[in-house]
Amino acid sequence: MKKALITGITGQDGSYLAEFLLAKGYQVHGILRRVAFEDPEHHLWRIRHIIKKIVVHSGSLESFASLFQIVNKIKPDECYHLAAQSFVSYSFEDEFSTINSNINGTHYLLSAIKESAPRCRVYFAASSEMFGKVRETPQNENTPFHPRSPYGISKVAGFDLTRNYREAYGLFACNGILFNHESPRRGYEFVTRKVSNGVARIKLGLDKELRLGNLKAKRDWGFAGDYVQAMWLMLQQNKPDDYVIATGETHSIKEFVKLAFAHAGLDYKKYVVIDKNFYRPAEVNVLMGDYSKAKRKFGWKPRIRFQELVKMMVDADLKILSQAA
Repeated sequence: MKKALITGITGQDGSYLAEFLLAKGYQVHGILRRVAFEDPEHHLWRIRHIIKKIVVHSGSLESFASLFQIVNKIKPDECYHLAAQSFVSYSFEDEFSTINSNINGTHYLLSAIKESAPRCRVYFAASSEMFGKVRETPQNENTPFHPRSPYGISKVAGFDLTRNYREAYGLFACNGILFNHESPRRGYEFVTRKVSNGVARIKLGLDKELRLGNLKAKRDWGFAGDYVQAMWLMLQQNKPDDYVIATGETHSIKEFVKLAFAHAGLDYKKYVVIDKNFYRPAEVNVLMGDYSKAKRKFGWKPRIRFQELVKMMVDADLKILSQAA
């Protein structure tokens, strides 16, 4: 039985990946911060249904000793490094914390694997935010990086660290450059979940308006459940490499908003209020990925399209709020 270690297992991607690997017959291990054990209702809601099927370890990405001890104990066959401070807007508010924790956590984990489980195959969750101020559209594996946020900067450093451990030490380490991927498990601070939840609250009479920032920004939005399959496929290849995972389509936040409200039978113009406080200090206006390499190398392609994703998220929030009423 293969053993997989997931950092960030309580997050959106971690929960979908854990489900995916359990279905493949893996023994799944996850690293949890101590605060997750102290407040499981808040931190473990995405994995509550599988918590008895996985092995959890208390640890911190900010401690090399902690990570080394866990890796040395498990000796995983595969490691998926998903944990990070991933909310872009917050990274502007606390850039020191974002950069320090994201870069050091990745470095500590790679070093721990190199020292105690050198045959372990490693996946690093890179990000389309690394492209930032793009020089070409769509973006592929050869597009230069120009990050426009502390989060994007930290991910570029993690990308380079991962590639360096592959080239310098022979580690089977892959970078997955994932474009925006959403789901009903997305955190409420992210704009897509803010919209789907806001629409549901307005539909049910719980709110009267939805305050948003820049509606013109365009993103390549896919379904997180599809993207975790791509993570796994990268680690099943004969040689490690880096891959863009995306849908190849771009849609504005305004399109997302219009479709979400329309699905609930509402006119977005009556409820959406533009609030300049939600604008980023440095905006990334258009991101669209070219996933042709992943399709060519291991046959991956997105299954859930944009319209289906938006409707799925609105329906899920309507159900959650209706049950809570």
